[in-house]
Amino acid sequence: MPWAEKLISSKAVSQNFNGEGRALTYTEALNEALRTAMEIDPKVFVMGQGVDDPKGMFGVTTGLNQEFGGERVFDTPLAEESMMGIGLGAAMNGMRPVYMHNRPDFLLLAFNQLVNHASKTHYMDNGLTRAPMVIWAAVARGWGSGSQHSQAIQGMLLSVPGLKIVMPSTPYDAKGLMLASIADNNPVLIFEHRWLMKQQGAVPEEFYTVPLGKGVYRTRGEHLTIVGTSHTLIQSMEAMELLKKEGVSADVIDLRTIKPLDEEIILESVKKTGRLLVVDTGWAMGGVCAEIGCLVAEKGFKDLKAPVRRIGLPDIPHPAGYTLEQFYYPNTETIAQTIRELVAFQ
Repeated sequence: MPWAEKLISSKAVSQNFNGEGRALTYTEALNEALRTAMEIDPKVFVMGQGVDDPKGMFGVTTGLNQEFGGERVFDTPLAEESMMGIGLGAAMNGMRPVYMHNRPDFLLLAFNQLVNHASKTHYMDNGLTRAPMVIWAAVARGWGSGSQHSQAIQGMLLSVPGLKIVMPSTPYDAKGLMLASIADNNPVLIFEHRWLMKQQGAVPEEFYTVPLGKGVYRTRGEHLTIVGTSHTLIQSMEAMELLKKEGVSADVIDLRTIKPLDEEIILESVKKTGRLLVVDTGWAMGGVCAEIGCLVAEKGFKDLKAPVRRIGLPDIPHPAGYTLEQFYYPNTETIAQTIRELVAFQ
């Protein structure tokens, strides 16, 4: 929709790019990753509603149908569970499907195939069969699209054994993690934030992968540790810019994947700073915020100087409309205020 395109474009910023190397948008990086994977491996194919559309999936699949043909890039019907089953069957027989969804809300229709079957296949037949498939979706806030079109459901899937969950925040990671996910022999879910789609950053032209389960420091500091993924990292970095003049600095950790979870980098940083803020695009109750908070309570409690704080969404459905969204979603200032309170705790 044109207003959605305008909104996403308005959120674009330049990341990790100082005029050196080649710059791509987040969308272009994903498109290049899919193209590269399909060129390298004929077993890779892309399916999903609208993937063969000229503007397919925010432009992520643009041109792939023309280049690789309808047998490898094809539209699917409104039958999510059936199509997930078809993708799983193909994966079990040696193919590497990438099943794409504009919205994760519709993934809920396919939970039977995903949770009851895909995640357990390798375990239930004693490792004889693999399920190398990628399930991609663009999560979270759009243009006020409401309770059934804006959800970030990563927290629901975090507790399912056998699944891996990827949430990049930069174009570099978007390409590298997509290529790593396609190469993985397990079901991997990739959740991209809509507001990242026009972000621009340095992306190498050659093939490379970013390892699953390995976080990275985006900044280093003294007063607290901020842990998160995806768009929340952008907001956290903006909050730290606001707090520079107040003398506050932080370790900002981009987990890049929430499953496997890089426990080592979290505990290492908390041991140094003694204060932890977890940020997530999903609901604060349960899920990512609760899991990381509990991890530090179990394994890093002796290092804490203040209670763990978390910033996610309130325990109510997503609202429709711009005005209500201003109260529902955390923003840079709410993150900055929470950091002030955490640093001031004695």
